[in-house]
Amino acid sequence: DPVTFEDVAVNFTLEEWALLNPSQKSLYRDVMKETFRNLASIEVIWKNSVKAKKIVNMEKLSAKFQILI
Repeated sequence: DPVTFEDVAVNFTLEEWALLNPSQKSLYRDVMKETFRNLASIEVIWKNSVKAKKIVNMEKLSAKFQILI
C-alpha cells in the first residue's frame, strides 16, 4: 500500500501542543517539513517512472505496428 503523509505524521492536540517548549515545536516543524519533502520527492520519482514505462510500452507497440505494415 502507498504511504501517505497521514501515515507518518505526528499530530498533537491543542493541549499537547501547548505543553511543548519552543525548541520542541521547532523540531516538530522541521521533521514534518522534511517528511513532506521526502514523500513529495518519492511521488515525483514514481510518476516519472510510470511515465517512462508508458513511453517504452508505446515505443514497443509502435515498433510492432511498423513491422506489421
